[in-house]
Amino acid sequence: MAEAVKEIPQYLEKYYWWAYVRPWAVRLFERQWLINLILLGNYLTLRDATLEEFKYMSGSTLQVSCCYGNLTPTLAQRIAQSGGTLDVIDIVPVQLENLQSKMPKNDSVRLFGMDSAALMMQDARYDRILIFMLMHEQPQEVREKTLHEALRVLKPGGTIVIVDYGVASKWNPVRYLVLPVLGKIEPYAVPLWNKELSQILPEMSKRTWKKTSYFGGLYQKLVSVE
Repeated sequence: MAEAVKEIPQYLEKYYWWAYVRPWAVRLFERQWLINLILLGNYLTLRDATLEEFKYMSGSTLQVSCCYGNLTPTLAQRIAQSGGTLDVIDIVPVQLENLQSKMPKNDSVRLFGMDSAALMMQDARYDRILIFMLMHEQPQEVREKTLHEALRVLKPGGTIVIVDYGVASKWNPVRYLVLPVLGKIEPYAVPLWNKELSQILPEMSKRTWKKTSYFGGLYQKLVSVE
C-alpha cells in the first residue's frame, strides 16, 4: 500500500468523522448487514448491479475511494482470474488500512493514498473506472473535480461507472419519510435527490450515459463508454 495522504479534507472531518475517519467508526461500520440497512436493504442490489459492469477485468481498473462491504474484494478476485490490475485510491488512511485487511493476497491490486479531486496519475491511464457511493458525500466543487479527474485518467474508449443516489419517484414514500432526516447527516446528498447528476455535473453532458434506476429511483447506476 502506498503512503496515505495525511491531511483529511475539512468537509470530511466536519460531516463524516463518525462514519469514515475514526478507527472506531471503521470497526463499527465494516459490517455488511449494517451497510445494507443504511442503504434500506439495497446494498446487495447495488453491488451486483455494479459487478455486472465488471465481468471481464483484463486491463487496468481504478476504483475511486474505498467502500464498506465485499464489493472491492470481489472485484479483486475477478482481477486475479483475468490477469488485469486494480488500483484503489482514498484520502483517509484508516479506510485504506481497512480495505487492505479484507482484500485477498493479490499482487495485481494496489492501494494509494490520494485525493479523488487531484489524482496524481497520468492522463488516459485506465481502461475502466468505478465511483461507488461517493458523489453524494462530496461538496459540489469537489464532485466536479472528482469527475473531471476520473475522465482525465480514463483511456479513450474506456468505461466509467457511477453508482449513487438518484431522484426518487414522487410515489416513493422514502422521499418524504427518510430523506428529510438523512439530509441532516448527509448534507451534500440533498442535490442528488432533487436533480439528475447530469444537471449537477456539467462535464457529464460531454458524454453519453446509460442510466438504470433502483428502489423507486432512489439509487442509480450510470455507465458511459466512449
